[in-house]
Amino acid sequence: MNADTHPHVGAFLKARRGQLSPRECGLPETDSARRVTGLRREEVARLAAISVDYYTRLEQGRVRASAPVLATLAQALRLDEDQQRYLYRLAGRTAPHPRRRGTPRVRPAMQRLLDRLPRTPALVLGRRLDVLAWNTAATRLYTDFAALPPSDRNYIHLLFTHPDIKRLHTNWRHDAREAVAALRMEAATNPDDPHLAHLVGSLSVTDKDFRTWWAQHHVTTTAHGTKHYHHPLVGHLTLDCDTWNSPDDSGQRLMLLTAPPQTPSHDALHILTTWTDEPFAPDRTKELPR
Repeated sequence: MNADTHPHVGAFLKARRGQLSPRECGLPETDSARRVTGLRREEVARLAAISVDYYTRLEQGRVRASAPVLATLAQALRLDEDQQRYLYRLAGRTAPHPRRRGTPRVRPAMQRLLDRLPRTPALVLGRRLDVLAWNTAATRLYTDFAALPPSDRNYIHLLFTHPDIKRLHTNWRHDAREAVAALRMEAATNPDDPHLAHLVGSLSVTDKDFRTWWAQHHVTTTAHGTKHYHHPLVGHLTLDCDTWNSPDDSGQRLMLLTAPPQTPSHDALHILTTWTDEPFAPDRTKELPR
């Protein structure tokens, strides 16, 4: 490959990160003034799980990106299929075969809904129950999703592997089994999804309950129900959980958690979502076995 193409890759990466905001990528926004428009280099490096030095050299055209690095950058920078093909062509790499669906991107209408629900925990879930977007109220209930690696932002993965989220669910076995059933339905719809196969395979190896429930082929498409939580800050919460499917074919669904007015859970949820401290985050001194 001609070395002259390296600067073109860097120019494209720089232009693309300038078009994105931290909010679009699930990163926390700060009150401090930003010296650059869009994402900083270190933010892109964090999203792509590569070093800042390596990403800097990519933008400067001093190194040639490998195909795996291009794949993570495409995801981090929210590239659509045309942009991905363009990036691979600039880098002199063979683009992967296009999948039936590209990288999930939250619909603008979904994002606007999240932004207008400051007191209601809300998540946008993808086809595999990937957590695609969230609001501040959801971070206060569950965890700081932005602090998790993108590969770990999956509702069912967190249910089985994240100790604080597991403890949060008072009726964990019921909730986890229902989540497995929902994932089973997705597997029937998209049996050739490699990411779904990886998720199921890794959980089957590491968790006996998941392995047992997956083998039972229980399925559900329940769009509403009741969740019982015990939060370390506000105690017991009984919340109505409702989900609405996106009107397009993206498979995205909006999940909302609410409580009836003038109930203890409503009052506790109000306290939780108006707390002035930082959003609840798990004890990161407890590492999960791998």
